[in-house]
Amino acid sequence: MDSALDYHTAKALLEWQIELGADEAICDQPVDRYAQAAQRPKPVAVGAGAPFPQVAQAVDPVAEARAMAQGAGDLAALRAAMAAYEHCELKRGARNLVFSEGHASARVMIIGEAPGRDEDREGRPFVGQAGHLLDRMLAAIGLDRGAQVRESAVYITNVLPWRPPQNRDPQPEEIAMMLPFVERHVALVQPDAVVLMGNISCQACLGQRGITRLRGQWAEAFGVPALPMFHPAYLLRTPAAKREAWADLLSLKARLEAKA
Repeated sequence: MDSALDYHTAKALLEWQIELGADEAICDQPVDRYAQAAQRPKPVAVGAGAPFPQVAQAVDPVAEARAMAQGAGDLAALRAAMAAYEHCELKRGARNLVFSEGHASARVMIIGEAPGRDEDREGRPFVGQAGHLLDRMLAAIGLDRGAQVRESAVYITNVLPWRPPQNRDPQPEEIAMMLPFVERHVALVQPDAVVLMGNISCQACLGQRGITRLRGQWAEAFGVPALPMFHPAYLLRTPAAKREAWADLLSLKARLEAKA
């Protein structure tokens, strides 16, 4: 049987659909209206009896980090604030928050890049082979991370407290999130000098990269004299660079003696 509609029947059906409100042409591709509805911001009330709803505002992770960091009155509070910070995805895959090690009032503060596998496992900065080399480097100029006397003590931390997966370089947004905590960390320790170990530390604290060019050149980070140096992990891979590292250590020693 032929099911084709004649002209007048088809026209009547179309007019009936228009009267029902079906007056838009069908697209070539289907439109998921449920997905569109889910993407719309949901209104939230501003308070009891509020006459108009207010659209929820997106959270600024850097502004929240800044507020949390500034609210920390001491190092214990700063560690707690960092542990409570939920916007850095690195936290989800890390075993431990690697906060710091050393005398809280040390004259020298070392800022590394981020925890590696050993640091993540132990919850301490600069352990493993790179950490052992750092300890020998510090001992050569009379400094010790375990010292209880401020003059010979060292305080060690990192730009990021959580290990990036596969030890990849931190992303710019991850550095931006954690930078307020680093700045507050320096303000609470109040060191005489900051040593920036590696490219990531220089990028975060000085806004510059190129450690080969920057190393050995005193700068300023967060209002404190800062000395960029090769990271101990780099020195393990490039032993010939230890000569420059020794020159930088002597420069640090001279700076501390001049300010003593």
